[in-house]
Amino acid sequence: MNLADESNTDVEIYRKSSHPDRLHIDSRTGAPEELLDLLDAAGLERRREETDGPVYTWHETPDELSRKAQRQLATRAILPLLVAGYDVNIDPDELDVTAWAQTMKAHRAAQRGNAGLSQPPPPPAASPPHSRR
Repeated sequence: MNLADESNTDVEIYRKSSHPDRLHIDSRTGAPEELLDLLDAAGLERRREETDGPVYTWHETPDELSRKAQRQLATRAILPLLVAGYDVNIDPDELDVTAWAQTMKAHRAAQRGNAGLSQPPPPPAASPPHSRR
């Protein structure tokens, strides 16, 4: 069982004490490929471990990134997951509020740019994910 399973969320973003050099992104066991693809598309690296039971899949930030760049990358990955309806939790120490604000600004600008097209109204703006510490 991983932290996403234990927390009953789709995605948990945190820094493992055993691997402090990168962020760890747990997705729930049996997560749909769409969720995993969104994490891949964000630039996170997919990992797998096959066991006699379930296959565990998770993502990590690339090794060559600084801690700040890791936080920015993980923070920017959150909004597409929320828009797709996934439940995401991030350790508040790993949330980059500037990256979140920039991501929201770009999302709102894209929504305004598409406003003239015949599409349903955009979902309400998402708040930063909160921690359950």
